[in-house]
Amino acid sequence: MVGGFSRPRKDKALKVSNGQQVKAGHILARGIPTYKTGLNVKGLGTLFALCPGEVYFSRKKTRGGKVRTFINVKPQILKKKTNS
Repeated sequence: MVGGFSRPRKDKALKVSNGQQVKAGHILARGIPTYKTGLNVKGLGTLFALCPGEVYFSRKKTRGGKVRTFINVKPQILKKKTNS
């Protein structure tokens, strides 16, 4: 095909794995409709983290009976700096 469009798209993929540490704004998934937003995750086509923390996945059944996979971010506990 013209322009190389016959190749599979490489940018549409899951970008993180379970247990991986991410920063706020880090892209978690791009262009995959099977993954939905969970806790501390936002976006429609591109899902990104709202806070720094650890990624984990959960599966839930919807009212229609379909099983969906949600991407969640467990917030990281920030330690306060002490002035001594």
